[in-house]
Amino acid sequence: MAIFADRVAAGRELAESLEAWRGTDAVVFGIPRGGVVLAAEVARTLALPLDVAVVRKLGAPSHQEFAVGAIAAGVRVVNPDAVRAGGVTAEQLASVEDLERIELERRLRAFPRSGGAIAGRTAIVVDDGVATGATAVAASRALRAEDPQRIVLAVPVAPSDWTPPPDAVDEFVCPHRVHDFWAVGQFYDDFTQTKDEEVARLLSHDLPE
Repeated sequence: MAIFADRVAAGRELAESLEAWRGTDAVVFGIPRGGVVLAAEVARTLALPLDVAVVRKLGAPSHQEFAVGAIAAGVRVVNPDAVRAGGVTAEQLASVEDLERIELERRLRAFPRSGGAIAGRTAIVVDDGVATGATAVAASRALRAEDPQRIVLAVPVAPSDWTPPPDAVDEFVCPHRVHDFWAVGQFYDDFTQTKDEEVARLLSHDLPE
């Protein structure tokens, strides 16, 4: 059953759960592509800077939307339970990873960071939802290497039994914890894929009023 009209609506609702960070030194990091749409709404609502956390999902060959792991700059996350559930062999995983590393490098070039230092600050990592959590964890661990004071993972919807590992995330904000969960897209009326051009526009801070 859908909860949100689209990613913009989800971002506005998520911002309400993050009101405590208004006026702080926090930086909002969106995970491309869809997560940047929500992150832009959070950043605009709370008057916080917007940046990007580029990460690539390692999908199961039989169902590419099902993440068995994820990679980010200097980070590799693999979920053994998801690998087993997806019936993914070591050879298949290596092949998927080779392809996704090419796409990761492309996206790092396409969506450059703003360059602002986050050491000693709060990093709020935003995505459009969590299924297996691999991409969110990879993004958070990559940012952890930059020595932020605190990492907050914020998503509008996630499985009720999922929590992020404490080495990656200090606080998890999720207004909708759902028992009957099979895919993030089921909770959106409009889950149209976000295009590179939209991500680039949002990251340029050319945000509509």
